[in-house]
Amino acid sequence: MSTFWNRRDVIGTSFTTAAMTMLPRVSFAELSKSTIPVAPFVEVEIASGKVRGGHCRGAVAFKGIPYAGDVSGTNRFKVAPSVKPWTGVFDATHLGPPTPQRPKQTYGEQEPAMNENGLVLNVWTPAVKDHRKRAVMLYLHGGGYVMGSAGSPTQDGSRLAATYDVVVVACNHRLGLMGYLYLGDLDQSYASHANAGMQDIVAALHWIKTNIAVFGGDPDNVTVFGESGGGGKVGTLLGMPQAVSLFHKAGIESGAWLTRMNKDVATETTLRLLKALNLSTKELHRLAEIPLQTLIDLQMQGEDNAGPLMIPFDASKTFPLTGPDHDYPGRFAPLVDGHIVPSSPFDPVVTSLAANIPLMIGHNHDEATFDFKDKPETFSMSEVVLNDYLHTHFANKAAVIRNTYRNAMPSASPSDIFIAIATATSFGNDTVELASRKSIQPAPVYLYRYDYESNTPIANTTTILKAGHASDIGPTFLNYDEPGLHGNGAGLAQASANLSALWTSFSRTGTPTARGVPAWPRYDKKNRSTMLINTTCEVVNDPSAEIRKMWESL
Repeated sequence: MSTFWNRRDVIGTSFTTAAMTMLPRVSFAELSKSTIPVAPFVEVEIASGKVRGGHCRGAVAFKGIPYAGDVSGTNRFKVAPSVKPWTGVFDATHLGPPTPQRPKQTYGEQEPAMNENGLVLNVWTPAVKDHRKRAVMLYLHGGGYVMGSAGSPTQDGSRLAATYDVVVVACNHRLGLMGYLYLGDLDQSYASHANAGMQDIVAALHWIKTNIAVFGGDPDNVTVFGESGGGGKVGTLLGMPQAVSLFHKAGIESGAWLTRMNKDVATETTLRLLKALNLSTKELHRLAEIPLQTLIDLQMQGEDNAGPLMIPFDASKTFPLTGPDHDYPGRFAPLVDGHIVPSSPFDPVVTSLAANIPLMIGHNHDEATFDFKDKPETFSMSEVVLNDYLHTHFANKAAVIRNTYRNAMPSASPSDIFIAIATATSFGNDTVELASRKSIQPAPVYLYRYDYESNTPIANTTTILKAGHASDIGPTFLNYDEPGLHGNGAGLAQASANLSALWTSFSRTGTPTARGVPAWPRYDKKNRSTMLINTTCEVVNDPSAEIRKMWESL
């Protein structure tokens, strides 16, 4: 039997009957899985010229639209210039190029090769030029701060736009060395160009402010949200004075890192780069001449804990998955430069810039299965191996950690406990702590945990991914029918309906609601109300309280 979702079923009663009938009921069985826009084609005119899009999975889609200008050559490592207007009609029926990064890390359908000039965005909308004011959702892709693109089919915005009557936008932006090389301490003329990758996203927000009404969106109701590194970018935007006036709500999925890179580490990386290129600190202008591949090769070596940018360290001496390793030279990430990002957005307190911005934040129950899926021995770990590991990484704290988890999870295997600990140290602890710090501000924060277990098998084991990292991306976009980490298990469609409805209702009103889902109280440190999202959702006060208290005491 075909599975149908119409807007009334999914959203509930938040729209009028007239609005509910704007789109027909759509059978997922009848939808093409292709994310390439096709006829009938649609033309609109924006500030920079005319663009042509097409229809895709129930929505109108425009892809690869330039939102900023040339950032190659002498514009490298600088704020992007404004996009140059074009004549004729820009063909927005195919993806634009990803920005430079490690090969084979983007997954878009017919996505072109990476290009230094990849500042493009995609727009999905139910309709254009209809004078509606729909909520706008700007999605920032994951991949840490060094890889990824806005082109992945699992994060295609067509179904979200068509089902929930919102406008979805996703942008490519500079990553890694090209986006976060810090030159400001070596030459003050570069100070205003720090965090170029983040300033690209600000440029995309300005583009939305100027143009989104043409696509049926409301420039005064914009939500920025992202997963993993995308969530980290959202958190950084919350600490950027030039950004916070351009959006009105924020969402962080599995990316609630509390700190950002400091200038000293970033400058040390730059000095090491210059030495590797045989350049002096007076020759920063010559970076414009370096072949792009030379720079990307150096970045990749650093990602692998090797090469001239790194101070080698013993990764086995740091517990895995403790958040971004931005304390080490050779890495590239948003940094506290004192100007573009004046201070750490969340540490020791949440910046006052975020005081009036509602936040929806959460993580997945089993984040760490993703990070160890290529290490099958992790999933058959013995008690002896677990104990040795804990003693190696936590020394005299190992016993209390092990005993707390054993008491909370009496039937769990050593592998289950290891995954739970790695999940807490990578995403869980910071997510709860950030929600706690944010909760004292006027705007509400809503905390969730995504619990649906993906049936995607982990190779060379007898286990599955469960609610592993990134298994929520497809369901967030109602793309559970697309291949992805979310799998194809029983109940996935309903879990996806719940998750996507909560995100889109939050984007419209600042309060996440969904039909059949209990009322979701704002988070506070007294009750610690947390929405557990699954095929059936429930609100639980302070889930895993014993474990939370243990980590806070260490």
